[in-house]
Amino acid sequence: PKNEQEIVSAYRQMQSEMQGLIQNLTKVEMERNEHRLVEETLTPLDPDRRAFRLVGGVLVERTVREVLPTVKEHRANLDAVVQNLKDKLDTKQKEAAAWKAKYNIKTQEEVAAASRQ
Repeated sequence: PKNEQEIVSAYRQMQSEMQGLIQNLTKVEMERNEHRLVEETLTPLDPDRRAFRLVGGVLVERTVREVLPTVKEHRANLDAVVQNLKDKLDTKQKEAAAWKAKYNIKTQEEVAAASRQ
């Protein structure tokens, strides 16, 4: 970065990327919680009981025995995705904080707080 405008632009880009990661993380966590709720609901049921599952917009009839392993597998995959997104967000936050410190960037809130003191 050569000038102040490029420095601030790069910082804003990092902030924007962090917002996107937070939105994705929230969405995936909600989906994971739904899977956990379904898993907790199905676990105590009779394995031969009918269960319905939405597959590609189509409701299909299965048994709890058939559906439960898939739900557990999907939840485990979502756990991994959540952890991955948290790691990316953490890395991006550290990168943004380092950039902010390196170029002494102050947000409007920080400037206002400093002027009140």
